Amino acid sequence: MTAQILIASIIGGIMGIVSHIKKRGRLEKPRMTKRFIYLGFYEDFAVGTIAAIMLVLSSEPQSSFQLVLLSIIAGYSGEAVLKSFEFSAQQEQPEGPPTKNCPSHKPPLP
Repeated sequence: MTAQILIASIIGGIMGIVSHIKKRGRLEKPRMTKRFIYLGFYEDFAVGTIAAIMLVLSSEPQSSFQLVLLSIIAGYSGEAVLKSFEFSAQQEQPEGPPTKNCPSHKPPLP
């Protein structure tokens, strides 16, 4: 399992950089402005790596072909994969009674 995670992280990171180049047209280096620090291609490398690891851990591929294919897909579309994990985690939470601040809560009629 450790080898699968290592392979997924490498492939996902490389595909994250490829995705960065496709979006921006070039490889942007990290830079610092007055308001924030822009991580450049390191950001997409990290997102691709994390997305590939999460997808491989959640799906448990049975063959090396599945491992490589899932890592490529997750690394290239890293932000979408991470958003899908976040969305599925929110769906599993049980809904409680509405509160006063909830937009769907309507006060009783007099």
